[in-house]
Parts: sequence; structure tokens; C-alpha cells
Amino acid sequence: MAQRPYVLLSAAMSIDGCLDDASDTRLILSNDADLDRVDEVRAGCDAILVGAGTVRRDNPALLVRSPARRDARVARGQPPSPARVTLTARGDLDPGARFFTAGGGARLVYVPDGVAERVAARLGGAADAAGPGTVEVVAAGDPAGPLGVGLPGMLADLAGRGVQRLMVEGGGTVLTQFLAAGLADELHLAVAPVFVGDPAAPRFGAAASGGCVLPGPARPGGLAPARLHLAEVRLIGDVVLLRYLPVGP
Repeated sequence: MAQRPYVLLSAAMSIDGCLDDASDTRLILSNDADLDRVDEVRAGCDAILVGAGTVRRDNPALLVRSPARRDARVARGQPPSPARVTLTARGDLDPGARFFTAGGGARLVYVPDGVAERVAARLGGAADAAGPGTVEVVAAGDPAGPLGVGLPGMLADLAGRGVQRLMVEGGGTVLTQFLAAGLADELHLAVAPVFVGDPAAPRFGAAASGGCVLPGPARPGGLAPARLHLAEVRLIGDVVLLRYLPVGP
């Protein structure tokens, strides 16, 4: 743990496991009370991470919404909102996205070495608009895999910047890769009472191609499902929060 932050994964899904639908409009699954809970969790973290696909599709600001929580962070000597982090294999991010333009604070973009210079040039306007030193492109090697960035190295870099608690909010591929790599210390899964019913919709725990990539203990004929410890069940209006912890070896 000294070499990386505590990693908390956060997601909302439908009863049939969908994180969204396949339309061009973002599907909001949580209710207002659960969104406020997420805001409270955000306020207790040092950084929030989403994948580049989430930045492009949902255009999130990733800020603490509650003025009281922002004030409490400032009183503790912290910025009003946690640092914002993304990772991208290609670097095709819009400098005008709210990830860069909304609010203040640090924005970190982790990319493969081969595209770092191009991405830094592309996001130079975002850095100028946000203020000196608030947008930084970090070269993070050239590992294989769907993310294009090695998670252990990225987490070590964040720890070196003083990030002790990291909240990962999506998307599905990023959440799955953290779980598959054994780098999740806690999972908050909010289940909404709806069925999406769309075979093309992104699903929790599945790769972009639709195949599950989560590991499990070996057994004859294949892999058993990976198991987590259910630490809490909480009813929040019509949403059920399931809080899971990893099962030790």
C-alpha cells in the first residue's frame, strides 16, 4: 500500500449489469440521494480517475458538487475538489472537455511514451486556459493492453504526488482492468431497479469486445468466478448499494 494509493472503484449499473445503454445520450442510473453519496465519497479522496472514453462520451467535470464539502476540504488545506486523472492509449482528447475546463485543480493525463509529445501539444491550450501547471501529460511507458498505460506504474506515480486515496469512476474497461490486475481495495456498486435490455450496452466486468476478463481460481474445465467479500448492503431510495472488499489469498 505504501507504493500506491488506496483504490476505490465506483459504478452504477442496471439489474442486468449494464453501465449505460448504447445510445448517444448518457443513461443516469443513480437517483439524487445516491449521487449525493458519490459526491461525499469524492470529497474524501485525493484524486478521481476516469478513462478517456468516459471523458469523450460523458464529458464529466468530476468536481465535488456540495459547497459545504468543498469548504471542508479547503479548511483541511486541500483544494476544493480532488485532482482529476485520465489515461488514454491514443491521446485523442478534446482540450475543451469539462475535464480540463471546469473548476480548478490538477489534471493529469497518463499516456504511452510514443504519444506523449503529441498529446502535450494538443492539450497545450487546455493548460493555458486552466492556469499554469494545472494540466500535465505524463509519459507512462508503452505496455500492451486496452488501456495503453501500465496501472502499477501510474499508481506509483500518483503515490509519489501525494495521492493516498484514489476513486475510479469508469468506464467499464478501466474498472475491469483494475479488478483484473488485483489493484482494487474496495468496490461500491449501486444497482438501479431498471433493465436496459440492450446486448450492445457496456456491462460491468466485461471487456470492450464483450468477453469477461476477470480472473478466478483455476478449476477443472476453466476458471471459477472471482469472489469478493460483501461488506455492506444499503438501500438508498430505490437504489441498492453493494460495498465489496477483496478476499485475501
